[in-house]
Amino acid sequence: MSAVPSVPARGEALISMHQLRKVYRKGAQEFLAISDVTLDIHEGDMVSLVGPSGCGKSTLLKILAGLHGHDGGTLQIGGTGSAAFNPGRDVGMVFQQPLLLKWRSILDNVLLPADILGLPRKAAVERAHGLLEMVGLTGFADKHPYELSGGMQQRASIARALIHDPKLVLMDEPFGALDALTREKMNLEMLRIWEQSRKTFVVVTHSIQEAVFLGSHCAVLTAGPARMADFFPIDLPEPRKLHIKTTPAFGAYVTRIYDLLGVE
Repeated sequence: MSAVPSVPARGEALISMHQLRKVYRKGAQEFLAISDVTLDIHEGDMVSLVGPSGCGKSTLLKILAGLHGHDGGTLQIGGTGSAAFNPGRDVGMVFQQPLLLKWRSILDNVLLPADILGLPRKAAVERAHGLLEMVGLTGFADKHPYELSGGMQQRASIARALIHDPKLVLMDEPFGALDALTREKMNLEMLRIWEQSRKTFVVVTHSIQEAVFLGSHCAVLTAGPARMADFFPIDLPEPRKLHIKTTPAFGAYVTRIYDLLGVE
């Protein structure tokens, strides 16, 4: 396979990985989860991370979240000229399931990270209401999770991930549990939220079309142990609408990923 093409320089990266490696150990046994991942992610990027099941995508997300260490290569988050990066404060997480606490209102669910971090309550409540408006949940602050659809619950979980104003938002198959139509709508919502917040997002997905539709950049990992097959910018018109999936340019990106993954 050809070498990873170079990407035009854009200044210092928010996240820089070089030949990142991760090994899980159980007793005398070792399992290589990530063998070689090299890429730079810049502030404001929406990076889609795609690859086969079990290739190490979620492991890579956990390393970025500070939940796992790495066993080789280098990882720098935050840039050399910025304040120290604190995963507990500077990372927001969105999972496949919304994981909302059923006994808390939607507002209080969104406020949960602010409560844990001890952020000033008044300012946090004001920000939470603003985030609920941004994700299209105005008027639902006093509802409980069971009163919302799956898509609405996931929007609440996105607001929760943003409440403490993180530098980086990590999303692990955030729409995988939704039906096809709701997933399409949430893709549009995700792009709108990204355009408004201009946060840095890394989104793990199994869907190649979703990876192309969402990403400003796309990282393609090979079957585990994860190795970087390609990392490239996605140059499609913005704001993106669903009809862009019918265009030759969109199809060319999808075909590029299929070829990298050996799908015919």
